[in-house]
Amino acid sequence: MKIAGHTFSVIFFSILLIAVLAWLSLIRREPPEPPQPPAALLGMPGEILQTILPLAPIEGLDPERVALGKRLFHDTRLSADTTISCASCHNLTAGGADGRRFSIGIGGAIGSINAPTVFNSAYNLAQFWDGRAATLEEQAAGPIQNPIELGATWPQILGRLAQDADLVADFGRLYPDGLTTANLLNAIATFERSLITIDSRFDRYLRGDRKALSKQEEDGYWRFLEYGCASCHQGRLIGGNMYQKFGVLGDYFAGRAVTASDLGRYNVTGREEDRYVFKVPSLRNVALTAPYFHDGSAKTLEQAVVVMARYQLGRDLSTADTEAIVAFLHTLNGVLPSSVKP
Repeated sequence: MKIAGHTFSVIFFSILLIAVLAWLSLIRREPPEPPQPPAALLGMPGEILQTILPLAPIEGLDPERVALGKRLFHDTRLSADTTISCASCHNLTAGGADGRRFSIGIGGAIGSINAPTVFNSAYNLAQFWDGRAATLEEQAAGPIQNPIELGATWPQILGRLAQDADLVADFGRLYPDGLTTANLLNAIATFERSLITIDSRFDRYLRGDRKALSKQEEDGYWRFLEYGCASCHQGRLIGGNMYQKFGVLGDYFAGRAVTASDLGRYNVTGREEDRYVFKVPSLRNVALTAPYFHDGSAKTLEQAVVVMARYQLGRDLSTADTEAIVAFLHTLNGVLPSSVKP
């Protein structure tokens, strides 16, 4: 009887252990709840992880200034040879980028860094990969005067636009001091602030629609959180709110010729700790903006996910991991704002 009682106890606790493990397995497979307020969550010591929240339009924009900025955004008179506009490198029908590794400027000049999307850029902590522009107005001024982009001067541009009576009248009506460099940049920036791509399937999921994502997409979101992608890709933009070194857990630049564009924030601050540091790009609409990274080296989203996992997280992803995360990233495509439509 003593042996039988011992055997019964072993069997009972074995069954109990199996039940507990099965229960834990169910918990592990349960997809994450959509993040809820508060607006920030504690991450690693000294680090703040912002909750991923749905995108919302920028409120209070003057619709007439938006319309004026849209015209200027597509106006080739802003380039030295009148062949290129802002929209040449930021195609609003192609994810707000141009699909090239490096954009082509006036006279066929080729740039040295991948053009980021203009969509949702109003929510970035700063503009450009190295964050050298604090505002959209500052950003707009850069390519216009860059000799290998639009390559124009302000006297040249203002002189041309001053010949357009309708445009001058619109500036006079919308700005107290009429057509000026500052007002031109403000109009373009106001238009860009309207370019928020709301109501992605992931946003609907965040609002509580658990059917908005497929099982694989939801699993990809779980892995995105569990593996640590959200330590950098977080906040409303799922990125765009912090700087990070490219190559945290591996030397991304080993064995290749390093260019000035590879130096990132170092070009702005001159501090050694900012070498290879870049603004973390937003993942909103990322499936539409290949190629990827500042150097455009990843031709596909799958390649970009694998490289990020290896050099930022020190992890080699399985095929299932990569496919699930990529499936999730496709759910971040939002609806084009009305200001883009004809």
